[in-house]
Amino acid sequence: MPSTDQIPFTTRCLVTAFMSVVFALPLRAETHSDPAKPNIILILADDLGFNQIGAYGDTPIKTPILDQLAKDGIRFTNAYSGNTVCSPSRVSLLTGRDGRLLHDNSNKVQLRDIDVTLAHVLKYAGYDTALFGKYSVGSQMGVTDPLAMGFDTWYGMYSILEGHRQYPQFLWRDGQKIRIGENEGGRKGAYAQELFANKAIDYIAQQHRNPFFVMLNFSSPHAELAAPEEFVAPYRKIFDETRYLGMSTGEPADKYAWYYPEPVDQPRATLAGMVTALDAYIGRIVERLRKLGIADNTLILFTSDNGPHDEGGGDPEFFKAAAPYRGMKRDLFDGGIHVPMIIHWPARIRTGRVDDTPWAFADVLPTLAELAGVSLTSVPRVQTNGISIDRRLSDSPQPIDERMLYWEFGKQAGDPNSGIVGEVFQAAREGRWKAVRYGLNRPIQIYDLESDPGERTELSDQRPDLHQKFQEFFETYAR
Repeated sequence: MPSTDQIPFTTRCLVTAFMSVVFALPLRAETHSDPAKPNIILILADDLGFNQIGAYGDTPIKTPILDQLAKDGIRFTNAYSGNTVCSPSRVSLLTGRDGRLLHDNSNKVQLRDIDVTLAHVLKYAGYDTALFGKYSVGSQMGVTDPLAMGFDTWYGMYSILEGHRQYPQFLWRDGQKIRIGENEGGRKGAYAQELFANKAIDYIAQQHRNPFFVMLNFSSPHAELAAPEEFVAPYRKIFDETRYLGMSTGEPADKYAWYYPEPVDQPRATLAGMVTALDAYIGRIVERLRKLGIADNTLILFTSDNGPHDEGGGDPEFFKAAAPYRGMKRDLFDGGIHVPMIIHWPARIRTGRVDDTPWAFADVLPTLAELAGVSLTSVPRVQTNGISIDRRLSDSPQPIDERMLYWEFGKQAGDPNSGIVGEVFQAAREGRWKAVRYGLNRPIQIYDLESDPGERTELSDQRPDLHQKFQEFFETYAR
């Protein structure tokens, strides 16, 4: 793989200069009436692998803003998504439930009108709530759209298929469909990720009498592969490239070509540019927070909905996107669910550190509820089996007891990599031990993640006690 030093010197200088401005801006006092309640910005990338940002490894992809947030905050090294594909992972994040409580663990799952979300919970703490970007988990406008699910306002993509386009011809604002004229007639004038970030920045800059909760759901680096040239250009000519043909020859180049028909001349450079673009947009948010004087008591949580994809020309093996873990999106080996997780909150986290506490998306709702001062016993119909890790979010973290984490992936028709319709995958982790079962009638595999994070050495024969324990657990919850 080419050295990252081959990225042009002028580009590296611009990045360094931008960072020096962003992170040198002075902090001013928080202006909200209740300084104990932080503003919260939850940023979710789409199909970003554990090793695709600099803070987590040796990637050639430049992410200076996220790297700095990780350095100054907490970089979690054992954080997990809610599932290995988009929809169940996002429902887990929004509702605080893992695969044991989700009513559907396939990629067709949607929120129900009875569900209580993270946004609902934070309304009990007096938060202003907003969502920008990809939604994809509401089946009926007015019933399970973001406004019905606790958000005061939203802007972005409603359905899951809309999230496959980087230059959409329409988006949604508070339930109303709006044209994106810059992208009509084959033009590519308005990049979705930049639109989402700009709308989030506009919202943050408004006058707020209450603390705010912003959920910013990027639909990148999920395919289709596309990004503004300013972000792709630094990576051109540094990777060996094979053109992605899509449907340009009249025949599908691969099983995903019907979803992603446009050819991509340099898919590796393009994917790298997509990630660097997200980093730059996050940098704009950090800069605005600092200029507004509210950065100190704003908690930024950054993560990804699942592991890296190989769609539309994506090449996770080349980038070692999930390293050091095995698998990728649609796997329940760690490569499909082990994700980057960064929390930056200067008011309580003054010394950056690395934290190896295992936790997952189901824990986000109870964590944010606790730090916002909401007792979940006071929220009607809320149902979560996550736990709060608030005690880890300080410079004097307190331990969390070991517990069982669980994932279940139900494959279904309509997914080009679904395999057998109705097939169920399961995975669980307790402490250092991980179990995986790829089908209800398949053998259970046992791994020691402490000595074998890549899940290469199967230990069922050596540890029949663990095999029995996980088998009983899986049989209790399999559906």
